[in-house]
This record gives sequence, structure tokens and C-alpha cells, in this order.
Amino acid sequence: MDILLSTPDYVVINKPAGIGMHQEADEPGIVRLLSEQLGEAVYPVHRLDKVTTGVLLLARHSQANRELSVQFAERKVGKCYLALSASKPSKKQGLIKGDMEKARGGSWKLSRSLLNPAITRFHSCLLSDDVLTGAALIHPLRGFLLQPLTGKTHQLRVALKSQASPILGDARYGGIASDRVYLHAWQLRFSYQGEQVCVRAPLNAGEHFVRHGAQLSQWAESLLDTPSPNSTPSPTIAA
Repeated sequence: MDILLSTPDYVVINKPAGIGMHQEADEPGIVRLLSEQLGEAVYPVHRLDKVTTGVLLLARHSQANRELSVQFAERKVGKCYLALSASKPSKKQGLIKGDMEKARGGSWKLSRSLLNPAITRFHSCLLSDDVLTGAALIHPLRGFLLQPLTGKTHQLRVALKSQASPILGDARYGGIASDRVYLHAWQLRFSYQGEQVCVRAPLNAGEHFVRHGAQLSQWAESLLDTPSPNSTPSPTIAA
């Protein structure tokens, strides 16, 4: 497991795709695999979908788990995801709000009601130098910066589906087939015992993330106005 940050109280990893949080049948989950790697128990502070890669925070003892979990419950953490789609969104940027309702086969859908809504802020850009072919059509590849303000199951996948831009590789929500589901937990901001922490996970899994990772990261940094101290120049992305 790729460890991004390790302290006596918590550890942050770059979660790989295709592994769930907990054991499924004979397949060990992230918690078990990391526990075996570290030789100690770990406590997941939050979760990522099986198909999602990126920043994942786990506590090393119950006290740290309680302190960190409160921040997620009170929405005091900053989460930023990067995604790719082969479809033009209904709008370039904005706020996606709506209640999540169960659909068929374990999927979810966004409704217009706002009783307990999922809320996602997003921006999009066109990756003009890349195309995907499928069903005899040419699909320009688009990048997305997603900032979930709530934490619902499949929230980001459903949010982009609602904008007519299902995530590349996400067959469950209508995405064009690819080598992976292109959703990545890129950055996590939280505090611990008075210290502000910001961790980023590199885009190093999936051919399109590898190809466009530097571009997407630079573009996202420009939107957040929080450049990485070790960021390097990369080609410009058309907005």
C-alpha cells in the first residue's frame, strides 16, 4: 500500500482501485491489508468507493479516530476529487444539489427534493488534445474538479451523471468503457491537535490520468489558489 503520510496517530494512503474498504468474500479489504502491512490495527476515518483511488485517512488508535471522525461528521474537512468524462456537461461549473434516492441494482439517482441533499461544487475543462472513439463518435475528454460538501454514497458519480457527463469507465452510471473508473480523491485537508494538514495523492493509475495528471493538477491548483510548493509547469488546459 502506497503511504503518503505516516504519524504515530494516523496514516494517509493512496488507495488503489478495485479494493473495497472491508473484506468481501475471499477478497481482503483496505483495512485488513494495511493492518497487515503495518503490523497493527487501523481505523478508517472515512471511506472511498471500491473503484475510486486517492487520499484515504486511517487512524492508528481509537482516540485519534474519534477526533478525526468528528471533523468529517461536522464537515470541517476539505475534499477535492479529480475526474474525467467523455461527455460535455450541462453547465461548465456550479453547485449540484438534490436528495439521493435508491435506484435499481444498487445504483442511486439525484432527485429535485432538498430534504437532506447531497451537495457538490464542480468545475470542468476541455482536454482538447485527447479524443476517445466509441459507437462511431468522437468524444473529447473533459476534466472535472469536484468538491463534495456532503458525504453520500456514490455522490460524485451520480452528480456527474445528472450533468450528462458520467465518469469515464463508470458503466454503472453510463460512462464510456475504459481501463478504470476515472475518479480520484486528489486532496484532503484536515486538522489534528491544532495542526493543519493537507495531503495530495498523485494521479498515477490509469492511462488517461497518467497522461493528463500534471495538466489536471495544475488546473485544479489554479482554481483553489493553493499551488503545491513542488509543482512543475505543465501544458495549458482549455477552459
